Amino acid sequence: MRKSFFAVMTLCVLVCAVVFAAEHEGEKMTAEDLPRQTYMPVVLEQDFEEIMASDKAEKDEVMQRQMRLLRRRYDLSDMPAEGVMMSGGRKAVQKGVRVKLPEGVGSWQELAEMSPEEIKEKGLWPRGFLPLPHAKHSTGGQVFPQDQIDEIMRLEDRSLLRFDVEFDLPDHFTPEFPPPIFLTTRPDLGDVSQGKVLSIKNYYDIMLGKLTPVQMEGLRLLLTPFPQQQFNATYDRKVEEPSLGVSCLDCHVNGHTNATFHLNPDTRPQEARFRIDTVSLRGMYNQQIFGSKRSLRSVEDFTEFEQRTAYFDGDHVTAAKKGVHLPDRASQVAMMAQMQIIFDFPPSPKLNRFGRLDPEKATEEEMFGQEVFFGKGKCAECHMPPAYEDGKMHDLKVERFYEPQMINGQFITAEGPIKTFALRGIKDSPPYMHDGRCLTLEDTVEFFNLVTDLKLTEKEKKALVAFMRQL
Repeated sequence: MRKSFFAVMTLCVLVCAVVFAAEHEGEKMTAEDLPRQTYMPVVLEQDFEEIMASDKAEKDEVMQRQMRLLRRRYDLSDMPAEGVMMSGGRKAVQKGVRVKLPEGVGSWQELAEMSPEEIKEKGLWPRGFLPLPHAKHSTGGQVFPQDQIDEIMRLEDRSLLRFDVEFDLPDHFTPEFPPPIFLTTRPDLGDVSQGKVLSIKNYYDIMLGKLTPVQMEGLRLLLTPFPQQQFNATYDRKVEEPSLGVSCLDCHVNGHTNATFHLNPDTRPQEARFRIDTVSLRGMYNQQIFGSKRSLRSVEDFTEFEQRTAYFDGDHVTAAKKGVHLPDRASQVAMMAQMQIIFDFPPSPKLNRFGRLDPEKATEEEMFGQEVFFGKGKCAECHMPPAYEDGKMHDLKVERFYEPQMINGQFITAEGPIKTFALRGIKDSPPYMHDGRCLTLEDTVEFFNLVTDLKLTEKEKKALVAFMRQL
């Protein structure tokens, strides 16, 4: 009886905490207000059944709070761009600026005329351009879209469904599913996916005769589930049944992305970590650094340390408890890397061999957008052909525009340098920015127009989007 009473009281406290957090979104804070926390809890203070019951009871309010945040920030309606499809031809690209202007600001042009100091002083930085919190920031971890959850359950009878949180963005703001697969080694074949999601059950049949033995073994390892912070066989998990874990290609589906989100493993305390949107593995052969913050210098480093860091929130202590997989660098890691570096960008029929538009194929607007991209827009300062990235990290210093604050459990403050991500095939990879805060390419253009003080005209913005859709 006493144990049940304390379980109910704990549940009430947790629910009240969620409501309190929702009512105090945007509360001003400083770094000194954050806890001094580095390690994740090792010993659980409650039984697994009690934790699961509490998490399930909180879940509706957690997701309602996140949806309130998203609706305040964005126009979430389904507005496909006419005649613009992703590379597999199964999903339309969304159009339009979806970030909402602050109250009292009549246009994006009006906001762009203000200085960062004025925007910060008046509190006019658009909410949609603030860092986007994890749907349950206090816990974090990988959260998969429903398509991926359903397909892996069908193919492998393995659950990616968390009992404490759900995917938050509408489906029309995510990549097409399943995405096509293009290989650098066999460009003559085009999409080799057969319209399927690669899994441990079908990869051999789909790729037989297309991969070398080394690549095939690398793919097998990329599709093999290993323990992860929220998906494992211990009581410290967020799935109902004990789990083998997750695979690399659960997030990087078919060597691309399904918009699964997580928290970066590189920052402490928990409140200061930021959401990361799964980046595509396409074109890794043309990139020099890996990881949004870690600046890992090889595909092999990235492959090895994902198991040690991203899989376990950057905490090797809990990783040891949950069964971390440490692949052998000389064999397994090398083979996984060999597979990753042959995932290619989708074809771009309007680009020439130097990665620029062919004037004989491009429209006048697209050609103008290219001119803006390499000129007034300053996009090529970081995004250079052929992959449209520069192998460096840059700090946009967006904190010039807003005060440090707590929003839905995340301490919104300076984020520091972030890796330049490749723009080739960019129309296939919504949402945008490292945390997915920009839902469309139009949002992204408005963001950089403000942050880099470009003073672009409406015609120039529209042309930039038209150009990027051809990359």
